[in-house]
Amino acid sequence: MSIFNQKSKHRVKTEVRTVREAVEPKPKLKPKTSLSSTDRLRPPTDARSNRSNQSTPRASPNPAVARIRSSSPYLSANDSTTNGRKRGRAIASSRSPASPSFTDSGDEDGDDNWEAMMDARKRRKMREERRVDPNRSLRHPRIWTGEDVVVSSKATAPPAIIHAVEVASLQQKCQPVLGLKADDIAVRLQYPGGRYPEKYELAWGKDKIDAVQDIIKVVNYVANIYLPEKHKDADFFINQNTGICRRLEKSKNTSDGVGFKAVLREYNERLRTLQKSGAIAKHLDTLHGIPKDLTAFILDQVYDRTVAPNVELLAKYKNGSDNVYGELLHPFISNILERTDMTSDKVFVDLGSGVGNVTLQAALEIGCESWGCEMMENACNLADAQLKEFSARCRLWGILPGKVRLERGDFRKNEKILAALKRADVVLVNNQAFTSQLNADLVSMFLDLKPGCKIISLKTFVHDNKNAENDVATSILDVEHLTYPEEYVSWTSASGSFCISTRR
Repeated sequence: MSIFNQKSKHRVKTEVRTVREAVEPKPKLKPKTSLSSTDRLRPPTDARSNRSNQSTPRASPNPAVARIRSSSPYLSANDSTTNGRKRGRAIASSRSPASPSFTDSGDEDGDDNWEAMMDARKRRKMREERRVDPNRSLRHPRIWTGEDVVVSSKATAPPAIIHAVEVASLQQKCQPVLGLKADDIAVRLQYPGGRYPEKYELAWGKDKIDAVQDIIKVVNYVANIYLPEKHKDADFFINQNTGICRRLEKSKNTSDGVGFKAVLREYNERLRTLQKSGAIAKHLDTLHGIPKDLTAFILDQVYDRTVAPNVELLAKYKNGSDNVYGELLHPFISNILERTDMTSDKVFVDLGSGVGNVTLQAALEIGCESWGCEMMENACNLADAQLKEFSARCRLWGILPGKVRLERGDFRKNEKILAALKRADVVLVNNQAFTSQLNADLVSMFLDLKPGCKIISLKTFVHDNKNAENDVATSILDVEHLTYPEEYVSWTSASGSFCISTRR
C-alpha cells in the first residue's frame, strides 16, 4: 500500500510530460510519445503504459475504478513507467493495443519511429539520465563473464526466473504473430548478465506479455546502456541502417517472423561474445546508476511474471478498513526518491508495502537498503513471489540492487520494522485510506525516527483544527504540502496532493 494526498506546489519536471505520454492509450500517439527527447527509448516503456492502465485495484475507494499498471514501475519511473504498471492487467486490456503493431504498423512508420529513437543525441541523453551515486557499485557479483564451469555449481546454476513462455504462450491461449506457424515460434533471448537465455514464444494474447515488444525493448536497452558509446561493436547494435535494433524493428513492422528470428540469433551470439570478452562486466564497473526507464522495465518484467497473472487476488480486501490496496506508480516514486535525496547508503521503509513494488523500486533505482511491511495475506504472497523473481532477474541483467527485506504483519508490532524505522532516512506511508486511529498510531511511531528523516504520505498527520499543545505531530514534524501530476497513482488518472514531513 503506497499513496499520497495533500496540497501545494509541486515542481513538475519533464517527468510529467513523460508520464502523460506513456499513459496515452491511443496507438497512433505512442510512437511519437516514445520518441520524445525525454522518453528517448520510449518503446520499452510503451508496453507498460498499456499495463499501467491495467493497474490492480489499489487504494481506490472503488476497485472498479482503479487504474491499472504500466512504471514504474516500474511502472513506474517517470518516463519509464508510462503509467504505473500493468497492475491489474486482468481488469484492463493492457497489451491488446500493442497487438496490431505486429502486422498493422507500416514499415515507413516504423522506420521514422526508429530514426528518431536512435538519434545519437537521444541515446546520449538516455545514458546521462541515470542517477549517479559514486558510492554505488552497479555490477552484480554473479554476472556471467564466459567462464565454462560445471552447471551443477550453485554459483553458476541458471537463475530461477519465470520465463516469458510460462505466462504467455499458445498454452495460455495466445496466437502466433509475425506470420509464423505455431510450431515455429519458440525463441530464446540472451541478457547481459546471465549465461542462460530466457524462453519466449512469438505469440500475442490480451493481457499477456507482448513477446515481440519485450524482446525488442531488452535489445534496445542492452544496445544503449551496456556498451561504451564508442565501443567497436556499438555500431553492430545501433547503426540506423544495418544495426540489430533497426532490423528487429523492421522485421516486426513487416511481419517478417523468419527475419526477426534470424536477427535475434545474431544478437544472442554477439552478446555472448561480448560477455565472454568481459566487455559488459567492465563497462558496468564504470557505472554508478541506471536509467529510470530501465529500472521501470525490469520491475515491469517482474510484475508481469508474478503479480499480473494473479492480480485478481488483490481485489479481495475490505473497504472501509486499513486493508485497502492502491499503488503509487513508477514516476511518483522516482520523483520522491529524488526529492528526498536518497542514496545507496541510506535506508528506505514502506509501511503498508502491498505487493512490494515500491520497496523493490527503491532497492533497484537507488541501491539502498529497502524495507517493506504488509499485513494482507494475498499481497504478502505476491510480494514474496516478486522478490524471488526480482533477485533472479537483477542477476540476469547483471545489476546489483540494494538489500530488500519484506516483512509480514502489523507494522506497529513488527520488531524488525520498528528497529529499521530508527535507522530510516525516508519512510513512505500510503495512508490515503487509513483510519484515524492508525494515523494516530503512526504519529506515535514517528517519535522514534531520527532527526531529519523524511515521511512521505498522501494525507497530512498535522491538522490545523488540532490544539497545538495536544498535537504530537505538530510538535515533531515540519510539513511541506505538494501536488503530483496526472497518472501518478493507480486509483485515478487525476492529479492530487501529498506531503513530505521532516522529523525535527
